[in-house]
Amino acid sequence: MDTKADLNIRPEYDQVIQDIADYVLDYDIDSAEAWETACNCLMDTLGCGFLALRFPECTKHLGPIVEGTVVPHGARVPGTQLRLDPVKAAWDIGCMVRWLDYNDTWLAAEWGHPSDNLGAILAVADYLSQKNVAEGRAPLTMRDVLDGMIRAHEIQGVLALENSFNRVGLDHVLLVRVASTAVVAKLKGANREQVMAAISQAWVDGSALRTYRHAPNAGSRKSWAAGDATSRGVRLADIAMRGEMGIPGALTAKQWGFYDVCFSVTNADLKLKPEGERQFRFPRSYGSYVMEHVLFKISFPAEFHAQTACEAAMILHPQVKDRIDKIERVVITTHESAIRIISKEGPLANAADRDHCLQYMTAVPLLFGDLVAEHYEDDFHSAHPEIDRLRKKMEVVEDKRYSAEYLEPDKRSIANAVQVFFADGSSTDKIAVEYPIGHRRRRAEGIPLLEKKFRSNLATRFPAVRCEEIFALCKEQEALLDTAVNTFMDLLVI
Repeated sequence: MDTKADLNIRPEYDQVIQDIADYVLDYDIDSAEAWETACNCLMDTLGCGFLALRFPECTKHLGPIVEGTVVPHGARVPGTQLRLDPVKAAWDIGCMVRWLDYNDTWLAAEWGHPSDNLGAILAVADYLSQKNVAEGRAPLTMRDVLDGMIRAHEIQGVLALENSFNRVGLDHVLLVRVASTAVVAKLKGANREQVMAAISQAWVDGSALRTYRHAPNAGSRKSWAAGDATSRGVRLADIAMRGEMGIPGALTAKQWGFYDVCFSVTNADLKLKPEGERQFRFPRSYGSYVMEHVLFKISFPAEFHAQTACEAAMILHPQVKDRIDKIERVVITTHESAIRIISKEGPLANAADRDHCLQYMTAVPLLFGDLVAEHYEDDFHSAHPEIDRLRKKMEVVEDKRYSAEYLEPDKRSIANAVQVFFADGSSTDKIAVEYPIGHRRRRAEGIPLLEKKFRSNLATRFPAVRCEEIFALCKEQEALLDTAVNTFMDLLVI
């Protein structure tokens, strides 16, 4: 007998895969807060995409792979005249949404931007709606889109709560692919077996490395990586719907599964399983928690760990703007995650490098009293050498309380403090901001500003009358939910 032969008994689908499939297919979303937040999320996410269309480095990626391609019932790319197959449309929408690092955020053991999944959801829903209408059937409604958004947020966010993919060098867009795959499979009418097959394929794909997010290799791939991931979700769901078999042990297979190949990390601080028990941890089941608690980037197009530092710097600007040349040092007090991923010294090579630099994102509002997307561009940076001079005077220190409360479920703060010291021995107050304006704890303050942001972003693409029509529909939740997806998308074509 060959004792080295593999035991070839096909397993049941991994429990993680089954749980995601059951949530996607069976869970009833009854949270009024989740539905309301999803409406706000839709506005904000689309607005971020519209604003990105002003940047040629983004728009160069958009459009069909083969020029002149005509797609029956092609999915529309908002803010453009493009009609594409759903896979490429998802890529383009995801690229637009993520380009300026201005859409929503989720921070836990893993980070990410759950609204990245809108690329897949909107592209597939628009295509299916147009196809249904052409065939005499009812289109999908925006209720289906927002339902998909809530579920995709939840899958991505719950997987991120206590599972740190960045600790093993994997990029969080993996979770976009998994969430998009599951939700799109449902939109396409998949049964449980097909949903599980699709999800298993998403895990077997592995993950992109985080190389392009960190010094010294930070670059613009981070601005289209999520578009690539959400697009891949559409493709994998399509493959499963064509009858392709799944891989039941995608996660747990010894030696060849995701856990053994890609998730070999042990870290007591993150409560990961001991060596030999590599598997994901789930402190809560799937519901609507993530959409309810998602973080909006309202004030600044900046990596979220720096949002409160930017706000503190804005508060200090009036006190320091006339004393810039007298500054001796600037102390930024922050949390461990910010130090690990966005604290940088030395030259910054490109816009993507700058919008992931804590010191740069603090220096600009200290100097200019604002931080907008154009402040990361090469021409602005080269015109203002005082930014780098100020960066050289910065010290970044960790506050252990900030680091602890960043991970506490009832707080999830993203705290930073900034204090400026002058050569004459004087100093400003230490300005601490523990919760950014896009945090759930500041919703009442934040939503009017989110709406203002959306109106401003709409105005970059559409005439005033159309802007008002789109905004009014998005503000009327029940009317929006009942609107056919193809009708809604008609409004977003320029």
